[in-house]
Amino acid sequence: MSVKKHLARVLTVAAVGAIMLGLAACSTSINGVIINTAATNAPTVKPLVTVGFVAVGAADAWHAAEEADIQSAFSTKAGFDLKYAPATKLDQKSQIDAFNAFVDQGVKAILLSPVQSSGWDDSLTRAKNAGIPVFLIDGGISPDNTSLYVTRITPGDAAVATNVANWALGAFPDGTKYFVLEGPAGDGMVSERNQGWNSVLASHPEFSKIGAQAANWTTDEAKSVTAAVLKANNNDVPLIFAQNDEMGLGAVQAVEEAGLKPGTDVKIVTIGGSKAALQALLDGKLSFVAEYNPLLGQTAAEVVNTVLGGDTVDTIVVVPSATFATVTQDQVDARVY
Repeated sequence: MSVKKHLARVLTVAAVGAIMLGLAACSTSINGVIINTAATNAPTVKPLVTVGFVAVGAADAWHAAEEADIQSAFSTKAGFDLKYAPATKLDQKSQIDAFNAFVDQGVKAILLSPVQSSGWDDSLTRAKNAGIPVFLIDGGISPDNTSLYVTRITPGDAAVATNVANWALGAFPDGTKYFVLEGPAGDGMVSERNQGWNSVLASHPEFSKIGAQAANWTTDEAKSVTAAVLKANNNDVPLIFAQNDEMGLGAVQAVEEAGLKPGTDVKIVTIGGSKAALQALLDGKLSFVAEYNPLLGQTAAEVVNTVLGGDTVDTIVVVPSATFATVTQDQVDARVY
């Protein structure tokens, strides 16, 4: 055999050997049948889970923080395709329209943060019949038909208001007169915050209620309402319970314009925990701030994944919140909302 033919034969054998080694590396043999495993070993890309978010909209600093946190937690990196639908000027009809559109689109889940607690039965029933799980974010529904939703993820309105009332007991051991600045009439959060506050003070007759009025979560309306209440009571309103920070800050403005000193002549307590409220607490203008934790996103994402994975969760999931009777500048500066 010539050297040339011998070399060609060696190269042919080597090539076949290399091919067989390659096949061995990406195949396996079952009962003598070689099965290619290269494709099966390739990483699979899971499709994104489409979730509809019927939101309140960034009506204030709290809701802006809450919704930004949810959008961050339901990112594409986390495996979600989040469809964000904020309400139009706090209009419930716009929320109902968005909710029904998500049902028609066949999303895998719906997050609902209702601007009003009532009026949701028909839409929730549609989602239930379509097999789409609904997760309430923050606010609840009325009547509270737990068969129409999976769970409610919330900081707990009643529990937070209870914290405020307990502070009042300590600050006014002999009792006092108080006024309540409420959110919009018909809002479930208003009812629950009143329940929490009243559950503590109902057994303390030394606390006397001057009255309550809706200021619709806004600073301007709270300022106007507080000014009228101060005038009607000859500036004798020792305690104001504002059901959110914005209203509490409006009360501060009215007290100052009446020639009184907030924190001394009138103690103002709020629910929320925004940077502006904590700064006012540090400045002595607010007397107590109960945080209403807006960072619900990570908990919500975990709950949705749990349910879509076939497991069950409790009908209410409470996200812990802090309370502030005092605060440092570092805590204020670190606040993200």
